[in-house]
Order: sequence, then C-alpha cells, then structure tokens
Amino acid sequence: MGQTAVVRGRATNVKEVDGELVVRYHATDVVTRKADGTIILKTGGWKTLTTRTRQNQAAHQFNLGYSVQQKDYAWYVHYKGATLPFDGDEITLPA
Repeated sequence: MGQTAVVRGRATNVKEVDGELVVRYHATDVVTRKADGTIILKTGGWKTLTTRTRQNQAAHQFNLGYSVQQKDYAWYVHYKGATLPFDGDEITLPA
C-alpha cells in the first residue's frame, strides 16, 4: 500500500489561504476545511482509490478527525464516532 501519512502525489496540490485548507486532486477540491472548521469532501464524480487516499492523507496530515472507507462498492465517512454514507459527489462534515 502507498504512503498515507502526508498529502502528496501526482496532480495533487495543497494550499492554505485565510484559514481555509484546500487539497486539490486534478480539477477537484477533494478536501476543503473552512475557517469555521467545517469540512467538505468531494469526489468530482471519481470515486477512485486515489481520491479516497488523498482525502485520508489530508485527514491524517492535518488532524481533521475523519476517515473515508469503502465496503462493497459503497463509500462511508467515519467522523466523530458516527459512520455516514458518502452517497453522492459531496459530503459536508460540521465543525
């Protein structure tokens, strides 16, 4: 398995501006942490291993408190003791 501790890889950029953190993979902001602590996860329609890896790398590196997993083709987000379905292209996690 590839490294999962730090956000890095092909077509991946990280930026922090005015208290907002954005992890972009190709043309999609796969992780956005707003200044108020709200976290937005997006797939850009690409529910791939690499998208999920970038999201989990960001969670680990920036201590965001979630993990994204897949079971039987369905995606789930584990956050604050709850398991949430990641059914669509985007999920918002409250601060």
